[in-house]
Amino acid sequence: MNDRYDAGYGDVPYELVGYDEYGQPVYRQIPAQQQPQQHYDPYAQQGYGYDPYATGTQPQTPPYDPYGDTGPQEPAPYDPYGTGTQAQYDPYGQTAASGRQPRVAEQTAYIPQQARPAEEPETEEPETGERADRDYRTEQFAFVEEPDQDSEDVIDWLKFTENRTERREEARRRARARVIALVVVLALVAAGGVGYLWYAGKLPGLGSSDGKTNTATPVGAQKRDVIVVHLHNTAKGGTSTALLVDNTTTQQGTTVLLPNALAVASDDGSTTTLAKSVDDDGSAGTRDAIDTVLGTEIQGTWRLDTPYLQNLVDLIGNIEVDTDVNVPDPSAKSKGAAPLVRKGKDQTLSGKTAVAYATYQGAGEAQNAQLQRFGQVMQAVLRKLTSDSGGATTTVQTLGMIIEPPLTEKDLGAFLARLADLAKGGDYKTALLPVQDDGTLSQEASASVVKDVLGGTAKSPDKDAAVRVSVRNASGVKDNSGEARVVLLNGGFTFLEGGTASAVATSQVRYSDAADKADATEVAKTLGLPAGAVVKGEVSANADVTVVLGQDYDPKS
Repeated sequence: MNDRYDAGYGDVPYELVGYDEYGQPVYRQIPAQQQPQQHYDPYAQQGYGYDPYATGTQPQTPPYDPYGDTGPQEPAPYDPYGTGTQAQYDPYGQTAASGRQPRVAEQTAYIPQQARPAEEPETEEPETGERADRDYRTEQFAFVEEPDQDSEDVIDWLKFTENRTERREEARRRARARVIALVVVLALVAAGGVGYLWYAGKLPGLGSSDGKTNTATPVGAQKRDVIVVHLHNTAKGGTSTALLVDNTTTQQGTTVLLPNALAVASDDGSTTTLAKSVDDDGSAGTRDAIDTVLGTEIQGTWRLDTPYLQNLVDLIGNIEVDTDVNVPDPSAKSKGAAPLVRKGKDQTLSGKTAVAYATYQGAGEAQNAQLQRFGQVMQAVLRKLTSDSGGATTTVQTLGMIIEPPLTEKDLGAFLARLADLAKGGDYKTALLPVQDDGTLSQEASASVVKDVLGGTAKSPDKDAAVRVSVRNASGVKDNSGEARVVLLNGGFTFLEGGTASAVATSQVRYSDAADKADATEVAKTLGLPAGAVVKGEVSANADVTVVLGQDYDPKS
């Protein structure tokens, strides 16, 4: 290592001879005879020399730089007192920092550390060349880490963005979970609804013409609870009859209206009308007669007198009915008085007006018109009645009606509650049983009502079994009707009650069909009436022959 070094401080050069145990360079002074002649510029006017702090002074012809630093040089220090002592170069400034002087071979030279400039440059250019290969110790450098507010803002923004992204992903996952749960619930509801509709026979194409018959269960095998209700008009007389049907298989309720002209068998085997059966044979006899004609199984009879119907409507808080006629007020003193019940939609009826509407039959109207009004009132009552079995039973008990066995108040209350639930849900209807003029059932009735609604088979009384004779008492003697009944039954005829009429002097035996003239003549002989009493004329429904008992009738003859 014979590198020569001219520190640029004067004419005394130094030569690098090695490094000590601390890694510091060791120099020796080159003898004077070997020193090249240099001109010393004490004020460094030429800008020669080494600039360890890179102040920016650009030398023109720099001296030898052992570190390969081509940067600008500072002026060399000089001796202001003229001592002739040259300051030695200390490249690491160790003498000023630690007080140690480097060892030199042959002659030790003290190289003072050059003073640093007042301000350090903020940044230094990276070292290249030979100086970059030098051994530097970490304690020679000071690293200042300045906080960067912008970097922390970036970190916070990244954290915020990450959190927001996670929240969005979580929200999407929750939304997907809710959608999946909703789809599952809707699928279960749809499946349950279809299953119920199938079970109830309400799916299109699986039911009858009314859409209520469940073909999975044959019509005849469906479970039905049936109660017959007789409305007795205690003020004007007469009855109205209907069947209340609860089809527990199809979940369908129906009121079947039975015309009074329906032909049924009486207790003695003769044929009579439904109205007459209610009056003569009572509840049990009429229930059996209806079962025989319609093929039903009636569980009980509900006798509903008009005062109880009035109390029932008042108790449940009035009803709403679409009335089809103006019902006059019977207590009105003039013809121009306002009607008791007005015709119109959604008419509110109290107990009194409900009874008036249910029993009203206008002049010239058939009994079926009044019967259908009774059916409207019954369905409106069921819609308003509670669906709770216990509550309905309490309502029945509050009315204080006499319930005929085997029906009980509890049974009637539970039955009406089930029908009320169907009526509120729209699964309730009213149907009129079609009856022909003679009281027998038509083919239409057998198909649409008897079979589909009641699940029975029509069995009208045999018309050829006996001649049916309707007797109307116009003799003025009440017992004459009963006397005639006994005589005709004993003669092999079927007795039909024709009611009473204003007294007439002469009795008549009428027939409408020429084929029945012989039968009419036989009836006259049986009753002891003359042959001249047999005439062609109007005959009561369900009857082959009609007898009008006049004042000339003598049951003893």
